[in-house]
Amino acid sequence: MTQMNFCNHCGGRLTIRTPDGDTLPRYVCLSCGSIHYQNPKIVAGCLPVWENKVLLCRRSIEPRLGLWTLPAGFMENGETLADAAMRETVEEANAHVSIASLFTLFNLPHINQVYVMFRAQLLDMDFYPGDESSEVELFTEEQIPWDEIAFATIRETLNLYFADRQSGQYGVHMGDIIKPQGVNDARLARLENHHLQNQ
Repeated sequence: MTQMNFCNHCGGRLTIRTPDGDTLPRYVCLSCGSIHYQNPKIVAGCLPVWENKVLLCRRSIEPRLGLWTLPAGFMENGETLADAAMRETVEEANAHVSIASLFTLFNLPHINQVYVMFRAQLLDMDFYPGDESSEVELFTEEQIPWDEIAFATIRETLNLYFADRQSGQYGVHMGDIIKPQGVNDARLARLENHHLQNQ
């Protein structure tokens, strides 16, 4: 639970308690009684493909400055998942894509996030780094800098993509990314409860 001190409705002090009819503790305003719910954030992105290569971005911001990732970011109000994924792809790589299908959905309960990644086709080769990227490059499977991938969600998405491409059948993959206790490196989180639905 993210720490809160004051109500954003009236400015009153908050306390933590389980409201009537609820099952979890929430921040509740002592003055106006407003209940402040905190819910997981959704991260949406694309796995952009051109022939036998995928598009990766080298991060120019923290977290994981200097490491490689797929274009993705937090969903905004008023967007669909696909809209958010395509917007992030433009923002981070100035790349325009056509969404092929939902590809991976990962729960990250240790940081209250849900990652949703789409397989996508690059529409052209006119891409270049956005404000959050220092480089944007196409990689074959053999060229990917596996030791420099920023996040476990991205590593797993890439592994699953290349396995599916080899089999000739793309599925929708779902699982939980769990970071072991005491581990600070997000890349060392592991995948649990993974299963596959073929389309």
